[in-house]
Amino acid sequence: MDIIDIRILDILDIVFVALLLYYVYKLVRGTAAVNIFIGIVVIYLVWLLTRLLQMELLSSVLGEFIGVGVFALIVVFQQEIRKFLLMVGSTNFTHNGRFFRNLRFSRDETESRTNIDAIVNACQSMGESLTGALMVIQRNNKLDFVKTTGDKMKIELNQPIIESVFFKNSTLHDGAMIIEENKITATRVILPVSNDRSIPLRFGLRHRAAVGITEKTDALALVVSEETGQTSFIKDGQFVMFETMEELREKLKEDLSR
Repeated sequence: MDIIDIRILDILDIVFVALLLYYVYKLVRGTAAVNIFIGIVVIYLVWLLTRLLQMELLSSVLGEFIGVGVFALIVVFQQEIRKFLLMVGSTNFTHNGRFFRNLRFSRDETESRTNIDAIVNACQSMGESLTGALMVIQRNNKLDFVKTTGDKMKIELNQPIIESVFFKNSTLHDGAMIIEENKITATRVILPVSNDRSIPLRFGLRHRAAVGITEKTDALALVVSEETGQTSFIKDGQFVMFETMEELREKLKEDLSR
């Protein structure tokens, strides 16, 4: 096909496929699934090459593998597919232009509006007093489906408010706190609990709830243990390791600025 014969629709087709692959990569980046994703892309490119070179036998073998592999991918990427569909169905397309920022290929990160210092300082203070806490920070996926299980709020985020909500004698301390941008939008929220058996037994319902909500959405979760005072950071259903509260602060800034 001559370059002159390329239509506008052909260019749009290539752009949309590139955007789709980019979004899928963003969903699996940082997880074990990213290696599977890269492997699939490599096999597909090899298949295209064998077809171009008219290597019929190898091309047919790879073609059959790709055809059957689609069903296996649905099982392997079940969690990521769920996140992708939830993101498409629940993303606010106009709010701060965040959806369109995520479509960009460049890594032009913007400063988060969330008061990260208040969150981290509250976690440190509550850890020292062995006050249990569970905070969920919304990113792209809306959390309305869990907010309805708790008490809706609209309070500006700051350290004293966070600590007062999770104070042991407070009527709001049970359940999770939902944070959107720089607002506390719900408290006493009931989250879906993960059934992942690989979670160590020393972690209780707060940690399982944090894993559960981050498995189903792209939200970030912070848990303060009332037994040890240790703060846990959960993202994509996985515990993110950090050594100091300053390192946690930087990780939150990085994830919330994307």
